[in-house]
Amino acid sequence: MTIDVANLINKRKTIIEVHLVYEERPFYEEGEIIGFNKPVELKGEINAVGDILTLDGTISTELNLPCSRCLSAFNHAVSVPIHERFSNIPQDEDDDDEIIFIEGESIEITDIVKNNIVLSLPIKKLCSDDCKGLCQHCGTNLNISTCNCGNDIVDPRLEKLKDLFSER
Repeated sequence: MTIDVANLINKRKTIIEVHLVYEERPFYEEGEIIGFNKPVELKGEINAVGDILTLDGTISTELNLPCSRCLSAFNHAVSVPIHERFSNIPQDEDDDDEIIFIEGESIEITDIVKNNIVLSLPIKKLCSDDCKGLCQHCGTNLNISTCNCGNDIVDPRLEKLKDLFSER
């Protein structure tokens, strides 16, 4: 998805409103698939100050994510503020500001939106705060059913430590 910024670059306007709604395909991020239940919506504005274009707005959608504990898919609503700066003039490498270089008179926004969504996700994605996860021995989803595995199963490498503590 692209945003035409020719009027800003050519100084015919100093601000444009942005309202994009588009379907996004699922993608992989760190081995997990991130799917979209709703179209991605970007609302905001792009301001031109000198040679710098500034996008300020909000990205909203609903994602389908795998739970980090039980691996079940769950829905996660996202509303992410976005603040990005662009320029069609190369900037000095010493500049601390992160300014995205654009070629031509349009901004390819898809990757920028994906990156902002990924950065907003929690490190541990949970279907619920009290998710019990999977049994570490048989793999049963403990949110759905219980298993017959006992808690007294000890890693064979640590079996001698169990004997040490039972003598006291």
